[in-house]
Amino acid sequence: MNLPLHEKIRSEIETDILTGVRTPGSRLPTEHDLMQQYGCSRMTVSKALSALAGGGLIERRKRAGSFVARPKAHSMMLDIPDLEQEIVQRGQRYRFELSERTIVPPGTPQAREAGLAEEGELLMIAGVHLADDVPLACESRLVSLAAVPEMAAQPFDDDSPGAWLLKHVPWTEAETRIASVAASTGVAAQLKLSVGAPCLFVERRTWRGSEGITQVRQHFVGSAYSLVARFGPAKRAPGS
Repeated sequence: MNLPLHEKIRSEIETDILTGVRTPGSRLPTEHDLMQQYGCSRMTVSKALSALAGGGLIERRKRAGSFVARPKAHSMMLDIPDLEQEIVQRGQRYRFELSERTIVPPGTPQAREAGLAEEGELLMIAGVHLADDVPLACESRLVSLAAVPEMAAQPFDDDSPGAWLLKHVPWTEAETRIASVAASTGVAAQLKLSVGAPCLFVERRTWRGSEGITQVRQHFVGSAYSLVARFGPAKRAPGS
C-alpha cells in the first residue's frame, strides 16, 4: 500500500532523526527545498512538518525554519518543562518575577539537605512565574555554584533560572517528586490564593554525572496546570 506523499516525507525525516542522521538542533531543508525534492505543493510539505512537530521531533520557528528538537532526556519519566515555552504556546504572555536571591554558605542545614555541593556555595533563587500577569507558579531553587559558577552573574532579565539552566547546562540524570498539597500562608500570598487552596507541588533534582546541579521546589495553581507524560515502547537494537 502506497503512503500519501505527506506521510512519506514525514516518515523519511523521522527515520533520519531517530537514526541520528539529523542531529538535535540541526536545521531541516526549507519548505521550498522540500517541495523541489519531492515535487509537491507547500501544503503537502507543511502537513508533513506539522505531524513531525506534533510528535515532538522538530521545532518550527517563525521566519527561522524547522529544527530537530532536543531528545527527551527522561525514559518513562516526565521531561523537564520550560515554563516560558509552555505559557507562550498557550498564547499567553510570560514573565518571571524574581523575589529573592542569596548565597547559601556550605555547611548550613539548607545546603546539607540539598546535597548539591559538599564544600561549595549554593545560589538560592526564589520567584514567581506569571501568565498574562497572573501567578501560575512560585519556586525556590538552589544551584550549585561549584557546578555552575557563571549562574552567580546572571540577572535573569530575559530567562527564568530554570530556562537559563535548560539552555546552558547539560544534565544526565533527574529525579522528580509530585504531590497534591494545600497552599501554605507563604505560597498563598505569592500565588494570590486562599490559604489551603489546592496546589500541585513538584520537587526536582538534576545531576551531571555524579555532580549535583540544582534542586527546585515549585507550587503550581492546582486549577491552572497539569503534568502529562507520554510513553512509548523502547527501541530495539538491531539483532536484539
